[in-house]
Amino acid sequence: MCTVCGCSDTVTADGRVISHDEAHRLGLPHSHAPAFQPAPLPFPHVQAGHDHHHYGQGAAGVSVPGLTQARLIEVETSILAKNDALAQGNRRVLDALGVLALNLVSSPGSGKTTLLCKTIEALGDAPLAVIEGDQQTSADADRIRATGARAIQINTGKGCHLDAQMVGAAIDDLRPRPQSFLFIENVGNLVCPAGFDLGEDAKVAILSVTEGEDKPLKYPDMFTASRLAILTKTDLAPHCDVDLELYEANLRRVNPGIEILRLSTRTGDGMAAWLDWLRARLAEKA
Repeated sequence: MCTVCGCSDTVTADGRVISHDEAHRLGLPHSHAPAFQPAPLPFPHVQAGHDHHHYGQGAAGVSVPGLTQARLIEVETSILAKNDALAQGNRRVLDALGVLALNLVSSPGSGKTTLLCKTIEALGDAPLAVIEGDQQTSADADRIRATGARAIQINTGKGCHLDAQMVGAAIDDLRPRPQSFLFIENVGNLVCPAGFDLGEDAKVAILSVTEGEDKPLKYPDMFTASRLAILTKTDLAPHCDVDLELYEANLRRVNPGIEILRLSTRTGDGMAAWLDWLRARLAEKA
């Protein structure tokens, strides 16, 4: 996970290690390469000659060359604590305005931007704004703006997720209206965004039926952290030999309380249920 592999830190000219966010604030160049030298030692729990190497069995849930499990936990706790403090600041601002903020997470190509565009059109005159996260380009923000909605593009460079500082800066520029929707489209990635609170009310995991029923089992942290899962591109299900019931069963294996919607932006099936869910959540903010 990027919180402990070193990509969240940068090294200054005088040798100090500072956080990724602090490097942004100071305008320093920052790399996502690890700030340590890997030790030439094998991981103690990985046995050579076996056909299954598992690097997530330690207390930290991850292994990094040269770092003990205790140090990994210490680094992750420190980085996430800084992010969580900023996220709480974002949440206070949004709660005071009665803004419903949703963090849309998925793998690339799941249909997040298409769903957002259709949602914006269907919501009509409802006040809303969008924060778009991608490593490069403003293509998705341009698509959102074409609907008439306000959008800010965040490019993360080599970064694999949005963080609370980035989102806070975008919120300052967007100045969301009271009792409005704020959609945050995260970088396409089923791993790192799971660990970073942005100040949102809920994570919404978008999973297309073309990705395979095993995705919730392979990437459990993301689906455990999400309140709602949307199965998209359901119109393709008959052509992909997929089992929608198995999708839902696997989602509930990793998160028994997760809400699930089935949806096709092409046919419109399921859009009414999604819009009802959105309006109900916004009403809860009043």
